[in-house]
Amino acid sequence: MSVERFDCHYCKDTLLGKKYILKEDTQYCTKCYENLFANCCEECSLPIGCNCKDLSYKDRHWHENCFKCAKCSKSLVDKPFAAKDDLLLCTECYSHEYSSKCTTCKKTIMPGSRKMEYKGNSWHETCFLCQRCQQPMGTKSFIPKDNNYFCVPCFEKQFAYQCCACKKAITTGGVTYQDKPWHRECFTCIGCKRQLAGQRFTSRENYPYCLDCFSNLYAKKCVGCTKPITSMFLPLNK
Repeated sequence: MSVERFDCHYCKDTLLGKKYILKEDTQYCTKCYENLFANCCEECSLPIGCNCKDLSYKDRHWHENCFKCAKCSKSLVDKPFAAKDDLLLCTECYSHEYSSKCTTCKKTIMPGSRKMEYKGNSWHETCFLCQRCQQPMGTKSFIPKDNNYFCVPCFEKQFAYQCCACKKAITTGGVTYQDKPWHRECFTCIGCKRQLAGQRFTSRENYPYCLDCFSNLYAKKCVGCTKPITSMFLPLNK
């Protein structure tokens, strides 16, 4: 009784009683399959045989034992990793080599952690503190001064002029009158309360008046034209 042949498609050796591999419905002995189809390992350049795991990343292949961090050589199997210039790195090595360093504590800012950035510098969120109150800025507004950083309330307390009318900090657009700082909206006529910033005004006993109020209250009248005679000043911008 004849026995039907079952041979390797490539070398024609019998596969009866031997391990073989099917590829597109065609059988190969393991040796031929590896010679013809096995991927070469990126690390050791040897074929990845049928009895080995073939680990791949972006059309590149490794033996399981060769799939390691390019810097510390720790296995990357079943672990998160990052790629840099065709090198595979564990997250720790990648962070130490390429992640930002905190300007305050000089430690690595690990991927995924919150960080603050300003003019090329980086900080851990908990390291970016107001110079005065030493509280984290978080997402609050801040003001830089002399290589330090201040939250707005602390900056106003320490550096900003205070309006002589409302006693609050002047952060933008104030005016000066008699060497005293004012908010533009606080510098008003003592009579009608109309804003005087950028307007002509005069004064009496150090109080500012718009021309209408001063004329009605105090100005002398010209004998010739009967119109009020006033001294006019302009407020100075800070």
